[in-house]
Amino acid sequence: IAAYAQNGHGKEALELFRQMHLEGRKPNIITFLAVIDACASFTSLTEGKAIHALVISSGFASDVILKNALINMY
Repeated sequence: IAAYAQNGHGKEALELFRQMHLEGRKPNIITFLAVIDACASFTSLTEGKAIHALVISSGFASDVILKNALINMY
């Protein structure tokens, strides 16, 4: 996901994240950072809001680095 996001392939990063989520795999902070970066580069605010909700429900809402990534995305 990070490789896609960092190389301008935000759509592919989001698709891989969706697959991961559908398979029941739990994202960690690093995964969330990469997918938030993908949303920011792909300018997908709708997807970004859904990811933000997942960050909150996963218990990572207080992480400062994630907060900064979300600010950048919005």
